[in-house]
Amino acid sequence: MRILLTGGAGFIGSNLAKALIADNRISLVRVIDNFSTGYRQNLSDIVHHQKFELFEGDITDFATCQQAMQGIDFVSHQAALGSVPRSINDPIATNNANINGSLNIFTAAKEAGVKRVVYAASSSTYGDSTTLPKVEDVIGKPLSPYAVTKYVMELYADVFAKTYQMEFIGLRYFNVFGPHQSPKGAYAAVIPLFMDAVITNQAPTINGDGSYSRDFTFVENVVQANIKALFTENREAVNQVYNTAFGESTTLLQLFDYIKDIAHSSLQPIFGDFRVGDIPHSLANIDKAKKLLDYHPLISVKEGLRIAFEWYEKHHTFYQ
Repeated sequence: MRILLTGGAGFIGSNLAKALIADNRISLVRVIDNFSTGYRQNLSDIVHHQKFELFEGDITDFATCQQAMQGIDFVSHQAALGSVPRSINDPIATNNANINGSLNIFTAAKEAGVKRVVYAASSSTYGDSTTLPKVEDVIGKPLSPYAVTKYVMELYADVFAKTYQMEFIGLRYFNVFGPHQSPKGAYAAVIPLFMDAVITNQAPTINGDGSYSRDFTFVENVVQANIKALFTENREAVNQVYNTAFGESTTLLQLFDYIKDIAHSSLQPIFGDFRVGDIPHSLANIDKAKKLLDYHPLISVKEGLRIAFEWYEKHHTFYQ
């Protein structure tokens, strides 16, 4: 099987790329990335592997997508401009990458006769719904341009599946963390920022009072979900969206305490304003993925934080 992996130089994409390379069922992993948010060093372990190909290009260019799609059986679509704040600051760029880019990939896949597309959806799709835990069929109104783009991708996948007899599986990620997630830049996620803070002994800023909670999900669990989605033979499992999480709630204060314990740090955080577009709480019901995809997350938040901390400590200058 030959796979096109979009956004393969990014955080989740590069972790997934390594797992796909190691999978005996896969003969080719072609990564397309424009390195706008991804890093070449994320691919340094596999760039010379005989099963690996790098296609440097931008998914917002349709001809590029057509070229990258040649000879491909399945697509893993991870490329996106992430971050709610980024989308609020620049909705046009977010729309262009996430909606236009995804439509290009879906259309190029259709033209190339690709059998299945597994794509990265988002828990941001739940929007202003206050229902907890989140179940796939109950969503609210989007709270950010980013959330709009991720929901539109689900709608396109559904229409393409019905109109062109293709197979799509969407994975709604919940606050993924782990090695290769950069702590640098204005839109860095909270866990790499906290890791960087305790390693450099510089107090991090928590948005709000620290009571907001998330379903933090170690990246290896997300990799497992992607591989199971690519290879599932369960006919009921295709043309669906799934929560992809651990299924456990952790507040920001608890999270920082966990990291301090691992790092043997006594650092105290600074409290800032609540962030625009943020929801107070997010927690996934993962029963659907367990039942239809045989998804069973193996690494807990605490265990994932230990693995991640060891990586950040060892690779502290990785993203300098």
